[in-house]
Amino acid sequence: MAKKPAKAAKKKGGGTGVSFDFLTLLGVTMAVGAILGGNWLEGGHLSALIQLTAFVIVIGGTLGAVLVQTPLRDFREALRRFSWVLLPPSYDRQAVLAKTIEWSRVARRDGLLALEQRVGKEPDSLTQKGLQLLVDGLEPEAIRTVMDVEIDNAMAKDARAAKVYDAMGGYSPTIGIIGAVLGLIDVMNNLSDPAQLGAGIAVAFVATIYGVGFANLFYLPIANKLRAISGDQMQYHEMVVDGIAMIADGDNPQAIQSKLEGYID
Repeated sequence: MAKKPAKAAKKKGGGTGVSFDFLTLLGVTMAVGAILGGNWLEGGHLSALIQLTAFVIVIGGTLGAVLVQTPLRDFREALRRFSWVLLPPSYDRQAVLAKTIEWSRVARRDGLLALEQRVGKEPDSLTQKGLQLLVDGLEPEAIRTVMDVEIDNAMAKDARAAKVYDAMGGYSPTIGIIGAVLGLIDVMNNLSDPAQLGAGIAVAFVATIYGVGFANLFYLPIANKLRAISGDQMQYHEMVVDGIAMIADGDNPQAIQSKLEGYID
C-alpha cells in the first residue's frame, strides 16, 4: 500500500512542487469579461473605460498608501508570494505518507543515523530541518517544539503578505473616490469650456470603477487565496512533524500510517 504513493513522491519531487492554477485564470477572465460584456450590451465602448489619468491616480495612490503602512520586509514577502496566485505550491500528502513510512522502516532496521543521507535530498526546507533533528537524536517533544516555531514563523510571514493585499483592497476604493472628486473639480473649473467637460466626467466615473474593480476583482481575492494556500501548507507541515515525531518515539510503521492518513482528504 505504501509503494504506490512512493512513486508519486519521486515524480513530484518528494511531495512538494508547483502547479498552474487554471481556476484563477478562469475566474479573472470571467469577471473581467462579464463587466466588459455588460458594458458592451448597454451600448458602451471599451475606449470609454480606458483612462490613463484615472489609472495613475488609483494605482499610484493605492500603492503609496500601502507603502506608508507596510514595513519593507512585509512588502517584499507580498511580492514574492504574488506568483502563488497562478503558480501555487502543491503538496502531495500521499507522497509524504509513503516517505514517512519508508523513513520509519529504515530507522527501525538501520537506526536513525541511516536517514542522514536523505536530509539533503528533501526539497522542502522545513522537512529537511525536521529530519535533521530526528537524525541528531532529539526527543519527540523537542522536535515538535522546534518545528512548531518554524511553522508559526512561516504562517506569520504568509499572514503579513496577505495583509498587504488586504490593505490594497481597502485603500483602492477610497482612492477611486478621490479620483472621482478630482475629476468633478476639473469639471467645475471648466464649465465654460464644453470640450473639457467630457474628459473631466470620464476621469471621475472611471476612477471609481478602477478603485472598486481592482479591490474586489484582484486585491481582496489575492489576499484570501494566499491565506488558503498558507493553511494548506501548514497542514502539510503538521503532517510532516507528526510523522517525524512518531518515528523519534519509536512507533511502528502501521501506527504512523494510521495517524497520518487522517491528514489525507
